[in-house]
Amino acid sequence: MASNTFGTLFRFTTWGESHGPAIGVVVDGCPSLLPLSEADIQPYLDARRPGQSRFTTQRQEPDTVKILSGVFEGRTTGTPISLIIENEDARSKDYADIQDKFRPGHADYTYMAKYGIRDYRGGGRSSARETACRVAAGAIARKILGPQVMIRGAVVQIGPHAINRQHWQWDECGKNPFFTPDAEAAKVFETYLDDVRKNGSSAGALIEVVARGVPAGWGEPIYDKLDSELARAMMSINAVKAVEIGAGFGAVPLGGEDNADDMRMGDNGQPMFLSNNAGGILGGISTGQDVVVRFAVKPTSSILQPRPTVDIHGQETEIVTKGRHDPCVGIRAVPVGEAMMACVLADMKLRHATTRVN
Repeated sequence: MASNTFGTLFRFTTWGESHGPAIGVVVDGCPSLLPLSEADIQPYLDARRPGQSRFTTQRQEPDTVKILSGVFEGRTTGTPISLIIENEDARSKDYADIQDKFRPGHADYTYMAKYGIRDYRGGGRSSARETACRVAAGAIARKILGPQVMIRGAVVQIGPHAINRQHWQWDECGKNPFFTPDAEAAKVFETYLDDVRKNGSSAGALIEVVARGVPAGWGEPIYDKLDSELARAMMSINAVKAVEIGAGFGAVPLGGEDNADDMRMGDNGQPMFLSNNAGGILGGISTGQDVVVRFAVKPTSSILQPRPTVDIHGQETEIVTKGRHDPCVGIRAVPVGEAMMACVLADMKLRHATTRVN
């Protein structure tokens, strides 16, 4: 299977399946002498870890990461960094009844059409379990970016219920199980998802990821624009179906005078912008403003409600997907979106360093 590697100078390759012995990632291109230990990576994996509330899958995985190579005496060596995360709570028997059936909305049929074989145990390689590897890579990317670049993500909509942006408080994201910055919206999400879960259904979500402290000048036009790389990164996350930068689709009804981010000179003698409809990117290059990306995660396809489908023998049938599934998989996509933002920015930082001598 090709296409398991992401990035140019900072790049990572993930491996493993949902119900295999382990999953892992090999990170290449990380500069030497950066301080790095498992303790630098584990908090981000803990944020993505399943089973932390009734609104996510109850699969109990500690997601403990172990560094196998690329670090010596607490510092990176400049060689590939290999990480492993063991699978400890896979229950393959949950999938025995549907091993011959294609789950609507899943990659079962397309993997079978492409490879002639599929791992039905939790989706195998197509499972969102793979995203733990991205989160681990993202933790290393943050080391390259340094503390001056702050990356944070939030859930801004679940199903038909959106947050009130006037209530936005980043600190609230760590106080509720939804990673949402609006305390009032968290109450609405809770009631809504309880009903969704009891009905054996699922809901989609909209995630916003913001990077602050990105300097002007990062990005590689024409075909490796910062926004095109971010769009590719976010679209590669499981269940993501749409990506927008800045105002995104909201720019369509605006006039040019409203959409343009007017400029003035700041007190520091540098140009400043009076708005950020561009999402911190112009011509594929960062402007120095916040880089803002949003992505839509579809409703979880594994649901308890019977759905019509076909099996591998071409027979029409029905399917009920039992087991432990997220009623809203978009909740745990927040740390994944942050990680992919970090990986893209780390890559762009390293690539920018080759552009100018000063």
